[in-house]
Amino acid sequence: MPEDVTSQSRNCFKTIEAALKEAGLAMADIVRATYYLTDVRDADAHFAVCGEVLGEIRPAATLLVVASLVKPEMKVEIEVTAKRRSA
Repeated sequence: MPEDVTSQSRNCFKTIEAALKEAGLAMADIVRATYYLTDVRDADAHFAVCGEVLGEIRPAATLLVVASLVKPEMKVEIEVTAKRRSA
C-alpha cells in the first residue's frame, strides 16, 4: 500500500474505475462520493487527486474524518454510488 494519501487516493480511484467498468459503467456515472480520511490535514492533497480524476464530474460528496480505517497504514477510503444513464 502506498504511504502517502495522494497515492492512496489515486489507487482507490483506479479500483473504483475497474469496478465500474466491470459493471458496464464509467467514472462519469458517479453521482455520489463519500471520502473517509484519517487526518484532516490530508484533505487538500486528497481533493487535488479528486480534481485530477473526476475533472468535470461533480458528484454530491461528503468528507468524513475518522479515527482509523481497517489497517493502520490506510489514510483514505472512497465509496461511490453510480447511476446508469438511460440511452
